Amino acid sequence: MMRNVAIIGAGQAGLQLALGLQASGYGVTLVSDRTPEQLLSGRIMSTQALFHDACTTERQLGLNFWEDACPPVEGIALSVPHPELPGQKALAFSARLDQPAYSVDQRLKFAGWLREFQTRGGNVVLESADIQTAERLSSAHDLTLIATGKGELGQLFARDPERSPYSAPQRHLALMYLKNVAPRPDHSAVSFNLIPGVGEVFLLPGLTVAEGGGTQPYENVFIEAIPGGPLDVFAEVRDPRQHLEMMQELLRQFLPWEYERTQHAELTDTQATLTGRVTPGVRRPVATLPSGREVLGLGDTLVLNDPLTGQGAGSAAKAAAIYLERILWHGDRSFDRVWMTGTFDEYWSYARFVTDWTNALLGPPPPHVLEVLGAAQTRPGVAHAFVNGFNHPPQFFPWLGDPQAAAQFVAQHGVAEHRAAGFTRA
Repeated sequence: MMRNVAIIGAGQAGLQLALGLQASGYGVTLVSDRTPEQLLSGRIMSTQALFHDACTTERQLGLNFWEDACPPVEGIALSVPHPELPGQKALAFSARLDQPAYSVDQRLKFAGWLREFQTRGGNVVLESADIQTAERLSSAHDLTLIATGKGELGQLFARDPERSPYSAPQRHLALMYLKNVAPRPDHSAVSFNLIPGVGEVFLLPGLTVAEGGGTQPYENVFIEAIPGGPLDVFAEVRDPRQHLEMMQELLRQFLPWEYERTQHAELTDTQATLTGRVTPGVRRPVATLPSGREVLGLGDTLVLNDPLTGQGAGSAAKAAAIYLERILWHGDRSFDRVWMTGTFDEYWSYARFVTDWTNALLGPPPPHVLEVLGAAQTRPGVAHAFVNGFNHPPQFFPWLGDPQAAAQFVAQHGVAEHRAAGFTRA
């Protein structure tokens, strides 16, 4: 007998899981608060970088519709400006990823996936979901998942205090999509600029919507400002052109090598700017509705990290893949609290490394981490290992929190040139 699943939330995790279940013969009801047309014409939503392992979860379902058109992210380049020599770098290295990452504008992806779900016969409910929506769906489906952390639905899930050290945003965020950005020399990359005591600035290429239809390449510029610091200037900015001008002035002041690339840039469209704040935290996986029926959280409903490490979309993709496998494996048995908790625990066995890594980078790097970054400047193997940890964050452990393990990490990866490193010295 066909099983029925309801998913409230049509983002990376919700859509990917809905399409995966649909392909396996499940009846799926998907709740979205926007149509494909509204998504395409709306404001940008995220930086959405997906590294190789997360991309694989889409490929396995045949959902990588834009991969051939999307400019690949071939590596990661980290720079720290010199505090006393303007325009100079105190630390810099780059290395290639073993497999490229991709950044497809979520407006483009979510609109395309939602249309695909509808074309395949999926049931889409267009509404701004609330607790009554969850009650209605849970009474008619074998399993109901909440894939949105906003509003009263997100508040259903209790905060996990042991896994949630922050009670306020640690960064104030500003994002824009640009065209006419000069490419990096050597290879494309996430340009990770760390400004001690000030914040972080990232640039990375991707694919976005084009005005008038179609797609176009773009460069994402993402600012993570320490609250109250010199990068924290976008909260009251409403005019897109002013947003761009302020960003360019900050790059000119703090990161002139990035200003050189963006000084002639333009916004890709009138909706290509975004500001926001995120309070990182982890929630309990199961919530009880007023009726007594239980629902399971999915993706960043339960695990919300600061976007500092670029893991949000990838973590959502991996959550969807784990949930899909466990739902299919469960067969016709009841989706009870034990199963729900076990499903989240399997995801958390991976996600905890992302959370610990991201939370660690929100604070000043300890000496042993600075020693690893310093070693990466002269040891290509260390640079290569560090960069490829972005694809699989468990690789940052145990050395991230253990000075002795960090020394062993440097020794292990710094013995000889690594052929795949694609290393460039500052």
